[in-house]
Amino acid sequence: MKKIYLSICRVLAAIGFLHMSAFGFSEGVDYITLETPIANMNKTLIKVFSYTCSTCYEDDKAEKTDIIKEIESIVEIKPFHVKTQGIYAKEASEIFAVLLIKDRDNGITSIFDKNSQFKKAKMAYYNAYHEKRSKWKIGGESFIRTGLNASGLSMDEFKTLKNDPRVKELLDMWDNNIAEVQNVPVYVVNGKYLINSKKINLTNDLAEIIKELADK
Repeated sequence: MKKIYLSICRVLAAIGFLHMSAFGFSEGVDYITLETPIANMNKTLIKVFSYTCSTCYEDDKAEKTDIIKEIESIVEIKPFHVKTQGIYAKEASEIFAVLLIKDRDNGITSIFDKNSQFKKAKMAYYNAYHEKRSKWKIGGESFIRTGLNASGLSMDEFKTLKNDPRVKELLDMWDNNIAEVQNVPVYVVNGKYLINSKKINLTNDLAEIIKELADK
């Protein structure tokens, strides 16, 4: 009987393996479907982040080039910044939105491009907050200048671009779709499939689950 039991266990384990191989990741376990999808996000990966998030910082600092290239061949990566985390989160969102539009105008399509002004500012804030433990002066101008100096954007240009309708549209999109987000990073494929980062190995499995969900 013991031998039969062990044989059954092996068969069941094999069936489970084949099920996973054939059908991939499971809804409700590896990802959930949002009740209210984000419109016009087909073939995209939304990454919700905060400059105060240590996991976000470590992930971006590592910049696993092979994985990034694989993901960018499947979807367009769209960063959404949370303006409710950190004393200057609102200012950070404005700067990031301005620089994403500025990058677009400069023909830079990847947020990982070495010439991306968005990337330069983001890494400057990460470094200042997590490595230098910067507190910045009350009022926010010194915080703003940290990102502007790193990106090469002047204060006057920032103030002008901040009123660009495209910047306001981007900020409204972030506010309307991630207002309730408490823990970051958050990954959403096609604006509707939220990846369970507690179940998914973000180093080994991220590209595979994105590939599967992008085709749903």
